[in-house]
Amino acid sequence: MAFRWLLGDWVRQRVHKTAREKLSEASEQAESHRSSAPEPPCEVGIVFALGIEAGGVEDLLEGVVRIRGHGFAVCRGTLKGRHVALVKAGTGREAAAHATEALIAGHRPTWVISAGFAGGLSPEVEKHDLVMGDSLVSSSGDQLTIDLKVDPEALAETPGVHVGRLLCVDAIVRTPAEKRRWGEAHQALAVDMETFAVAEVCRRRKVRFLAIRIVSDAVDDALPGDVGRIAHQKSLAAKFGAVVGAVWNRPSSVKDMLRLKEDALIASGRLARFLVSVIEQLAN
Repeated sequence: MAFRWLLGDWVRQRVHKTAREKLSEASEQAESHRSSAPEPPCEVGIVFALGIEAGGVEDLLEGVVRIRGHGFAVCRGTLKGRHVALVKAGTGREAAAHATEALIAGHRPTWVISAGFAGGLSPEVEKHDLVMGDSLVSSSGDQLTIDLKVDPEALAETPGVHVGRLLCVDAIVRTPAEKRRWGEAHQALAVDMETFAVAEVCRRRKVRFLAIRIVSDAVDDALPGDVGRIAHQKSLAAKFGAVVGAVWNRPSSVKDMLRLKEDALIASGRLARFLVSVIEQLAN
């Protein structure tokens, strides 16, 4: 009974959301046909993998225009008077690189920020702490340096904010043992799947770049196996099938998913507040 209620409620939400999106798209397309004036360049473009990562910032944007690309979505608006474009690229290197190329070509940002959730790899980084990358390393050992200048005194006075190396891999790192192994091997504070690809595109296109990640799971937090399977599905139908399969095979996964969603909303809000403060400084 509980399973049928969960499934039915999820389907109803998707139907209503899809209807709202279609109406919104139609309205935006009509508006774009009415106006021939070109959009001004963006001061900042932010590349996220998932909508839930971008949600905190998206809620703060004014004058929002949404654009659908091939495999990604762009949300453009103003944030405290600055022109900002958010890209929800999808997970993984290829999706991140593709969306970043489109962002730079279509919106000409002065700065690009790779932002979103990351897994903690070091005991010094706690859940919901923020990590600003000063260098990047891939699982194969490729490295990139980020020109990041942070006042050490100001950093010391800002609890929960760290500067250090980010590791970029091709799959979710779930277990504490894996996290510690990766962290020690690469001397990295946190891990994600997209930042290296975004940075490579920015380096090639000569666009200034930052990496800002919020730790959604600390080094000793184990993620359910269902998370990886769901995250790697490309289509809505595939994600739906993965969710149904997870609940069918392990009913307790419902509780895990609800807890993860609550944590994600908290992380998205904290990340948004920090990004706003960074964007204000970049534009000055």
